[in-house]
Formats: sequence, structure tokens, C-alpha cells
Amino acid sequence: MKVDELRVLEADELGGRLRAARRELYELRFKHAVGQLENSSEISKVRHDIARIMTVLHERDFGILASVPADQELAPVASATEETKEEKPKRGRKKTEKSEETS
Repeated sequence: MKVDELRVLEADELGGRLRAARRELYELRFKHAVGQLENSSEISKVRHDIARIMTVLHERDFGILASVPADQELAPVASATEETKEEKPKRGRKKTEKSEETS
């Protein structure tokens, strides 16, 4: 399941897929516990699917656009650390009076 496929689905369809994936994860964990699971990598695949579905749902909750059309460019955003960046002293060994006399 790809994220692009999930983004075109309605919220109720995503909810259904999320419930189905969680149920599948439950069944896979149960099979693994009793030793009937042949391919344990299926568990991680289902967990990733659940994460993808939840990501799409959260994007919709927050109103985040998943992709930007090709004709629009994003403006660079300066981070807060760049705006308040100050000159810091270099770290190094401090010269003491003894080391200055020997130099």
C-alpha cells in the first residue's frame, strides 16, 4: 500500500482500512506467539501500513498539503537558530601565564 493510494481515499475508507490493518496485526501477533507464523516480516509490513494510514489522517486533521504542484515553488524558511545566531568563542585551550612565558 502506497501513500499516494491512501491520499485519494475518503476518511471513512481510511478508517476502515485502519481497523482492518490493526485487526490483521493482532492476528499476526497471535500467530507469531503460538508459532504458526511463517514469515515474521509481515508484522513490520502491517505496522508500516498502519503508520502510513495514520500519517494521512493526521495530515488531513492539520490541513497539511502532502505535495506541492510542480508550477509552485516553496520559499526557503529560515529557522529560528539562524535568525538568532551569534558569534561564539572558539573552543580551545586557554593560555595561562606559565604557557605564555615558555612560548
